[in-house]
Formats: sequence, C-alpha cells, structure tokens
Amino acid sequence: MGRAIVAAAAEHGAVRPNAETARLASMIRESGRVVALTGAGISVPSGIPDFRTPGKGLWENVDPMEVAHIDVFYRDTRRFWRFYRPRFQDLDGKAPNGAHHALAELEGRGALDAVVTQNIDRLHAKAGSERVVEVHGSIATSSCTTCRASYPLESVGELFDPDGVATCACCMGKVKPDVVLFGELLPEAAIAEAHELCASADLLLCVGSSLEVYPVASLPEVTLAAGGRIGIVTQGPTPYDGEAAVKLDGDVVEELEAVLAAL
Repeated sequence: MGRAIVAAAAEHGAVRPNAETARLASMIRESGRVVALTGAGISVPSGIPDFRTPGKGLWENVDPMEVAHIDVFYRDTRRFWRFYRPRFQDLDGKAPNGAHHALAELEGRGALDAVVTQNIDRLHAKAGSERVVEVHGSIATSSCTTCRASYPLESVGELFDPDGVATCACCMGKVKPDVVLFGELLPEAAIAEAHELCASADLLLCVGSSLEVYPVASLPEVTLAAGGRIGIVTQGPTPYDGEAAVKLDGDVVEELEAVLAAL
C-alpha cells in the first residue's frame, strides 16, 4: 500500500527529494536500528487537528482540564462524554495519510524497527505498521472502571444511557476509553518498551511532534545519551532542533515521501 502511494505521488511530481531529505535517507540506510516517534502533527493531514495550533488546535476553545482530566471523568462523567463521544466518532472515520503509509513502508522494507506514538487514533495500524507502541493508549477499546470488562470501539455506542454516559453492560459501572487522560500515568509497559527502543536506536525519527509533552519528550534524550542520532520531521520549532542531525520542517507527507523516494 505505502509503496503504491509513494509511486503515485512521484508520478505526479509531488515527491521532490532535496539535499536534506537525501541526507535523512542516507542516515536511514546507514543505521542498524531506526525507530520513529510520532505526535499529533502526523495525523493533521488526515483531518485530525493537533492540540495547540493557534486558531485550529483541539484545545483552542476548550480547557482540557475541564473535559479531559481523569477527575472530570469521575466527577462529571456526562460532561466528559459530551466532549469525547463526538471526538471518538470523528476519529473512527479518519484514514491514514501518506506520512503514515511512508512509515509503514519503511518497516516493510526492514528499514524501521518500530513506531512509538503519542496518538490514540490507530492510524499507524490502519496504514500497515506492525510494531506500534501507543504510549497514550488508543481509542480501539474502552473498559469498565469497576469490573474491567473491555469493549471494542464499535460496541461502545450501545453502552450510553439516556444521560449520555457509557455504562458497563455487566455491572453498570462507568466505562472509560483506554486512553491516557490528564492526571493519569502513562501505561508502564508501553513507556518501558518505548524507552528500550529509543535507547537501542541508532536513529530516532521524530515526526509531527513538538517534543514538549513529558515524559515522551525525554525520549530523544535517551537516544542521544546512548550515542544515537535524531532526525526531526516537524513543522515549527522543537527543543531538540540544535541537537538534530537533520531537521525537515515542510509538510510531513511531502517530506517523508521525498525521503522514501531518495532511498
């Protein structure tokens, strides 16, 4: 799938390798272990807004602490789901873009070991990536906070009561999406796997992330401390720009497709 998309883009002149994309492609070829770290910016071309871009970010007109904090979920579950229910329905209809397919293609070629993502949208898996570490959880399932019964995304809609609260069919407990809310710790196993991957990476590709949200923002430092290099494909500045071996700040789809074309 990814190869066909890249070939089609090249045929229409959308993929134009330049010195910087060629340099990143060379780094990928030279590296024994390559890991990608992705953030909200990789999903923007799929129609999913990022969080803080002025005028269009998800948190532009709403305070996340009032709708997406774990305390809000327990204190005012109806308000929580008023925000999350339409967002889940919207995310479920989105499709991966060329940047997701490019990373899946790299993995298929044996040039990428894994994707560590901050995103909950499942688009990496939809694009064909096989080893995806979701450090902020996923919308794929929701779980009862009382009995731990698990529900796939397509079944959650059947759980809402007349007040708009998702209620467990087994015990009537509150059902929460399996995503990390504000005020919650990241899944221990996922962050441990991410740390291990970044520590062993010869090259960490940071794609579509501002690298400002901790603890994930510390992962590039893990790679650097272990002697690896980082390459950044992100619009706007990041705290690691000065330490990156290469920084691409154009459209994330065009940049990654150009890197593939240069391989």
